[in-house]
Amino acid sequence: MREDILKTKLEKLDNFKKAGIDPYPEKAERTMTNAEALEKFDTIKGEIKLLGRVKSYRPMGASAFGHIEDESGKIQIFINKNNLDVEKYKLFSKNIEVGDFVEVSGVLFLTKKEEKTLEVHDIRLVSKNIRPIPTEYFGLKDEEALLRKRYLDLMMNPETREIFRKKNVFWQTVRNSLAGVGFLEVQTPVLEHIPGGADAEPFITHHNALDQDFYMRISLELPLKRLLVGGYEKVFEIGRVFRNEGVDREHLQEFDHMEFYAGYWDLEKGIDFLEKMYKDIVFRITGGYETEYEGEKIDWNIDFPRVDYFTKFKKETGIDLGADVSVEELRQKADELGIKYEKGYGKGKMIDTLYKKTVRQKLIQPCFLVGHPIEVSPLAKRDPSNPRRVLRVQPVAGRSELGNGFAELNDPIDQKNRFLEQMKAREEGDKEAQMLDDDFVEALEYGMPNAFGFGMSERLFAFIMNRSVRETVIFPPMKTREIN
Repeated sequence: MREDILKTKLEKLDNFKKAGIDPYPEKAERTMTNAEALEKFDTIKGEIKLLGRVKSYRPMGASAFGHIEDESGKIQIFINKNNLDVEKYKLFSKNIEVGDFVEVSGVLFLTKKEEKTLEVHDIRLVSKNIRPIPTEYFGLKDEEALLRKRYLDLMMNPETREIFRKKNVFWQTVRNSLAGVGFLEVQTPVLEHIPGGADAEPFITHHNALDQDFYMRISLELPLKRLLVGGYEKVFEIGRVFRNEGVDREHLQEFDHMEFYAGYWDLEKGIDFLEKMYKDIVFRITGGYETEYEGEKIDWNIDFPRVDYFTKFKKETGIDLGADVSVEELRQKADELGIKYEKGYGKGKMIDTLYKKTVRQKLIQPCFLVGHPIEVSPLAKRDPSNPRRVLRVQPVAGRSELGNGFAELNDPIDQKNRFLEQMKAREEGDKEAQMLDDDFVEALEYGMPNAFGFGMSERLFAFIMNRSVRETVIFPPMKTREIN
């Protein structure tokens, strides 16, 4: 920032102080919001008091026009020296600026251009701005700058503020959908001895008082299922999870996540509930059932079809997962299709990699992907009609996975064996494979009812808004700028 601009702003700040005015008073008052003043314009009689940030200010000698903005919107103000104390008019006309917060009192009138306006009879400084605020987004047009200075993005762009109002509607709709059918909302620990419930690399932190390393949770699953063991039948949590992975349009290292677990629900009951909830979410955010994502029109007002994992996988890759398939065959197919993978990938990881680059690319309209191979689902119950498959469902649209649910595995012996298979994958180099959680296995040994569990993150909201996940997080994690 140029030194002369800073100097001028500090001089104006000092002018208020010299006049005995506190530029940062504790209290401010208003009788209504700007939006209310505009909406009730025809019925308001007498003086009103408004608050807001000065968004424009055009002095014209003996008078000035400007706009102030509060969270509800902007309103024009008109200041004339005949309506104010002479000394106050001189002080404010010379020292008030775009970016300042003011309290204004006066009466509403209609200008010659028929704009609803407040004629100011008194003005009071609420907070003095000492850094220039862009009237247009010069220098703040790239996404990195907007995310790093999110307060300026919110200040200058009402559409950005609207995103986070809608995000509140998103989570409230989820919460109301679950509470409406008897779910109990709970909170579980962020710090865990053993991370589990998802295939992801965790963050590690140190607990000084206990002198032990902890993992920051990557999922909400295992603590919530322990609550089913303890006697609750329907529980859910909305909370922050942390995954030490890359950043792209759909992934972020920390994000808000929801999981619910319903004792005595089967897969079909869970799927029926999900379709209703997803449609309700879309309608309450958009007012309709059609959205757009990366150029594709998404129609949510359909009966979500079932897509069989094995059938679709065979169609797209030629590989029958119902037969004995080796890791070498999967790698050979990936090489043939030009799909990249890491050397340490085991069978489950190779299946998932091929699926994401082939099958998922064809899934545009909302559907439920079902019947996943057991190798990619260490916490799901086996399909009794085919032990190679599990009872799992994923809502998919626009080539994106928008949730994950399954009939929960409650056989402690089967669960431990699957954890051991995951540990083998870790030993072979898969950092995202799950760890053996003996305490969770022990909990299952006490008995957990059959249950349907489901998880989804704010990725669904970003998808509905046709934005990257980072754009829909108020303050996303960013790399610290280097200071020369």
